[in-house]
Amino acid sequence: MTGQEFLNFVNESFELSPLQEERFLALDGLYREWNAKINVISRKDIDCVYDHHVLHSLAIAKYLQASGLSFDGCSVLDLGTGGGFPGIPLAILFPSAQFVLCDSVGKKTIVAEAVAKALGLENVTVVNARAESLPQTFDWVVSRAVASLTDFYPWVKGKFTKGILYLKGGDVNEEICSVMSRHKLPRGSVHTWPVDSWLHDPYYDGKFICHFERRP
Repeated sequence: MTGQEFLNFVNESFELSPLQEERFLALDGLYREWNAKINVISRKDIDCVYDHHVLHSLAIAKYLQASGLSFDGCSVLDLGTGGGFPGIPLAILFPSAQFVLCDSVGKKTIVAEAVAKALGLENVTVVNARAESLPQTFDWVVSRAVASLTDFYPWVKGKFTKGILYLKGGDVNEEICSVMSRHKLPRGSVHTWPVDSWLHDPYYDGKFICHFERRP
């Protein structure tokens, strides 16, 4: 998928400003440049930055839209951001939200910070840390399959006020049931949404957004 093909597709769902379009178009070149120095995207996948990485990240925004939700004005933690996914595409789309992109691997945060700086994303802060060391609470937590849900949930428990949106593939039901049982989450507080309901590409078969809704 070329940058223009990406813009044509995304503009069907989200009305992008000229600045947003410019920033999205810059992603391909920035990630190619940085990936040659620090490998954050597999070499065989670098030609699919838009298809497999940016669109996958924006599936979270599509889910929010479909659910009548938004990140506008919110604080968002992207835990295990790697080179900046899903945080950087979401930060481009939601300029009024404040994003903290966190990863425990320092060389990955170098890439995320460099890309955010090159794009002029003033709503992004990148930190090299573990989730447990972050003192603040966020409205939302997002992440892209950094661990099983049973491992991930304890890392962010108590760090969000609205919910978790987690990109995950495979059979997620067993992991969700385990988390709900172990942490006594109320029935109906966890939702799944198939990514291929928006992105009709075999790559997204079996990939979901898992939404853990924070309830009083």
